Amino acid sequence: MSENLEDQNPEMDQVDEQVADQIDVQPEGEESEESAPRVARSASNQPLISEEQAREHAGASTPVRPVRRAVPRARRMSLSLTRVDAWSVAKVTFMLSIAGGIIQIVAAGLLWVMLNIVGVFDSVTQIVSSTGLDAGGLDLANVFSLSTVLSAVTIFSIIEVVLFTVLITIIALLYNVVSSLVGGVHMTLGDD
Repeated sequence: MSENLEDQNPEMDQVDEQVADQIDVQPEGEESEESAPRVARSASNQPLISEEQAREHAGASTPVRPVRRAVPRARRMSLSLTRVDAWSVAKVTFMLSIAGGIIQIVAAGLLWVMLNIVGVFDSVTQIVSSTGLDAGGLDLANVFSLSTVLSAVTIFSIIEVVLFTVLITIIALLYNVVSSLVGGVHMTLGDD
């Protein structure tokens, strides 16, 4: 449609050429090189002047200024943590407590195996017998067997999971009450 209008109105073509001589226009989406001049284009995306005329025009007018690029500044935002969802805190605390419990059970098992390999239990039994006490009935390897240690650590971990989940959820609810009174924790976040 724009081609038909240009063909029918030769005066408009002259006006477009005059405007193109005065103003450099670059369509969106095209990046210009620093050395190449910008060329005005019609609605049909055809150049209004040839590339040679555009170079001559760019050379005849003001000298090409180097492109100055602004140094990006770090953005800063002031935010306030005013409310914490207690249910999400409970879920996250529960999962982290389970992970901590599993780590404790594995660590206790590995520690027991290492102490048994090194011979700590036999050494303690020998030390007790050398003091003159009757060590015949005391065998630390049997008292602190692997199954006994893992059972105790597992029970302790289960109690720990329940306590941590309940206590951290209560702390989140208390935080919501306190933040409604004082406005929450204020933070300034920066973009590096």
